[in-house]
Amino acid sequence: MKIKDVELRLISELMKNSRRSDRELAKAIGVSQPTVSRMIKKLESEGIIKEYSLIPDFHKLGFEILALTFLDVKNEPKLDKLQNVMMFERGLGLRNDCVLISLHEDFPSYLEFKRQLEFLNLSKSDSFLVDLTDYHGFLTFSGLAEHLKQK
Repeated sequence: MKIKDVELRLISELMKNSRRSDRELAKAIGVSQPTVSRMIKKLESEGIIKEYSLIPDFHKLGFEILALTFLDVKNEPKLDKLQNVMMFERGLGLRNDCVLISLHEDFPSYLEFKRQLEFLNLSKSDSFLVDLTDYHGFLTFSGLAEHLKQK
């Protein structure tokens, strides 16, 4: 499926701020408001736009730890009981075949999470923990949005 240049510009603008009106988006990408409305419907129906989400300050929501857990699993794990999981994907790297991103209120809650992972028929798991109480990074789509506009 080939995405048109104007559709990429629209996606880029939505990634930067999806709360803008169709009229504001139309002005930003140089098309009419009805064209933006039609493109959004089309991109949603094709599954290119999956959802509209905000990116909160996780520490202010009570989370102290963001964990990236690299897993080597034998079978597809049942993650429906794990409420803290933001993402689970299969892939390759670091001698593992899955990555899981999760949020935790504190270190004891992370340890409980790790204990629950042991029941998932894993051959191994390794984690990288980010201390959200002293967080200096950022999570944003703005940089990727600018890259899409350049394509």
